[in-house]
Amino acid sequence: MNILGIETSCDETAAAICSDGKILSNVVSSQLIHSEFGGVVPELASREHERLINLVVEESIQRSSINLENINLISVTNGPGLSGALLTGVCFAKGLGLGLGIPVIPINHLEAHIFSNFLAEPNLSYPFVCLLVSGGHTQLWHIKGYEEYELLGETRDDAAGEAFDKGARIFGLKYPGGPEIEKHAKGGNPEAHYFPRGLIDKKSLEFSFSGLKTSLLYFMDTFEETSLIKKRDIIASYQQAIVDTLVEKMERAILMTNVKTCVIAGGVAANKCLRNKLKNSIKDIETIFPDISYCNDNAAMIAFLGEKKSKIIRKDSLGFIIKPNLKLK
Repeated sequence: MNILGIETSCDETAAAICSDGKILSNVVSSQLIHSEFGGVVPELASREHERLINLVVEESIQRSSINLENINLISVTNGPGLSGALLTGVCFAKGLGLGLGIPVIPINHLEAHIFSNFLAEPNLSYPFVCLLVSGGHTQLWHIKGYEEYELLGETRDDAAGEAFDKGARIFGLKYPGGPEIEKHAKGGNPEAHYFPRGLIDKKSLEFSFSGLKTSLLYFMDTFEETSLIKKRDIIASYQQAIVDTLVEKMERAILMTNVKTCVIAGGVAANKCLRNKLKNSIKDIETIFPDISYCNDNAAMIAFLGEKKSKIIRKDSLGFIIKPNLKLK
């Protein structure tokens, strides 16, 4: 079965082809237009999706070496995400599905991120703990089986990705903030300054990053570089505070659930500091990271999960709607 996956939940326009569990193509077009605004502008995101989606889908089909008429099903993100962005992808998918006479099924963006780990490790087995960490979400999930998900903890305010983006803005760096902070933290001393780790008490599995952001804001108001402490040291220290919090909560979740495997998903999963910290801190169980290309928003995970869902859900209805605030459970 050949599945076309379409992803337009935020500022990446993406399309991919999955055939019998194998990704044949994965095309992602990132919207650079938002960089000058320091964050995603929803109106601009919608317009860019409309401009790019046909080209991205066409390129994905060409790269896969299959013909349009050989596509058997379309899977598309219907939430969570920006309303206009989601609507662009869903309308395109439904129109194409009607034209080809093939079914279209909706996909939960968060669930797809979790299942991107099956692309990294096809033999991944249940149960496992997943740290889902992105620009909009920071959550710990106990994945007991397919569609058996228990939320262990989540952020009470900013997501980790938001903390990176807002921190980058305070530092005067470009958007998106995660890669910029990681780049400018290289060579810096992560112990140069101690920033608060939110909700770090021993029982909590929830996250909070708003206090960290505020602490950085006040610190930078009076900070001046010296021969002993450089700006890169502060950037490294700020990054370390985010990473330490994520790893500490992951360790607690593993102890609580007694699982033998943990995975990480979402855009922040691409951060090398986080990956290294997890590898060094969690040594007694298997730790799986998705390929960097599957960390940020992409359509490969949408197509892959679409193939899995196609085996168990009805395919004859186009009545589904976008759900900007869609939850995983």
